Amino acid sequence: MTAASLGPFVLRAKTSQMNLLFLCSDQHQREDSGCYGSSEVETPHIDEIAKAAVRFDRVYCQAPVCVPSRGSIVTSLYPHTHGAKILDDPLPASVRTIAHYFRERGYLTGAIGKMHFVDETQRHGFDYRLYLDDFLATLTKEEREMVKRDQGGAEGVGGRPSKLGARFFQDNWYAEKTVEFLHQNRNRPFCLWSSYLKPHTPLVPMKQYFDRYADKPLSLPKRSSHELEDGFPGNLIRAKERGWYTQTDDQLRRSLAGYYGNITQMDACVGRVYDTLRELGLDRNTVVVYTSDHGEMAGAHRMWTKHNMYEQSVAVPLLVSVPDRALSRTARHELIEQVDLFPTLAELCGQAAPKEVVGRSFAPLMRNERYTPREFAYSEYYFCRKVFTRDDRYVGKPPILMVRTNEWKLNYLSWSRCELYDVRKDPGEFQNRIDDSGCSGVAKELTGIAERMFHV
Repeated sequence: MTAASLGPFVLRAKTSQMNLLFLCSDQHQREDSGCYGSSEVETPHIDEIAKAAVRFDRVYCQAPVCVPSRGSIVTSLYPHTHGAKILDDPLPASVRTIAHYFRERGYLTGAIGKMHFVDETQRHGFDYRLYLDDFLATLTKEEREMVKRDQGGAEGVGGRPSKLGARFFQDNWYAEKTVEFLHQNRNRPFCLWSSYLKPHTPLVPMKQYFDRYADKPLSLPKRSSHELEDGFPGNLIRAKERGWYTQTDDQLRRSLAGYYGNITQMDACVGRVYDTLRELGLDRNTVVVYTSDHGEMAGAHRMWTKHNMYEQSVAVPLLVSVPDRALSRTARHELIEQVDLFPTLAELCGQAAPKEVVGRSFAPLMRNERYTPREFAYSEYYFCRKVFTRDDRYVGKPPILMVRTNEWKLNYLSWSRCELYDVRKDPGEFQNRIDDSGCSGVAKELTGIAERMFHV
């Protein structure tokens, strides 16, 4: 690529069509925001969006890993259907996305930041695209090497402050370019993705953000000395191989300081964009979404990152703001899947419902109209090479299939030990009930759902 000029897109007169601004972070645990109840993590700008939005409390990604999850968001298809199943899989160019849908209806479509298409030569319906290579082109070769040394590996969970300034962080550049896009295209309908790397590992935010948490007595997630011993053995192997299992309390607090610093740094980028939207008066005709592609374990169950079906990994934050005073602003607790976003956003923008998607619009829920809630949420995880176990022993095996109802969660493996949690009585998912004879009926029912969904 790449960076196309914004100029040619400033063509149309003002329009009454509703715009769409989709703000997406990477690896943001749902509970780690002020608007979701955290008293420790500072997210003032996301909280500001929440004031004008509907907050959804039980939203689930369709894969707890970046590429397939993002593929499901933009296509409203499950990974086994859209084809991007693991981190190495490019989203097929033949698959229709929300960008194709809005472009066909006269919208300028833009994607700025981390979309994780893998093959970035494919635009997937986005007219305008800026990504990592465009940011790296703003740095010299020596500066790029300096960033690599400062940040360390992408999976590093040792929290520490960066030695670099703001211009060396790609998210700050993405926010700047998003602001430019809004200024230059405020007079035509747009569907814009503004997507950020943080709070994804490594846990090395700018010093000013790390220092906000470094000396605080941060609360630690509940951890057992027998953590992960009663479930799928791959999680225990992975946690021990990566050194997470033996993190001391002090090490964990420093890691959390890095993670929370990443969140607050990302929040500042989101705030810069949201403030610009309001300054331009675009909040009066723009649907605004904030979500993340998946969560982050953040030390819970002695694990970090994702690649599992615990709530911290598979549940995501979701805020949806619509400039309509008649719409509900009440927090919602119904089960939602991220595949539901595409049809919902199309409807909220006044468009006809898209065909050939698996998602269900929850727009009626926001209008306090008749809505039949989902009975369960579904997710799937294919084992990624080199990032699950070092010997890739599970790569190529059938995926973990999650079925999550209001009361139960089944993590189903056709070839290994399954996990069944009574999430109403055991929300922390500490007691695997798969061997409990009194739960055999529930396990059988949810297994049937998992197998059926996988073949949909």
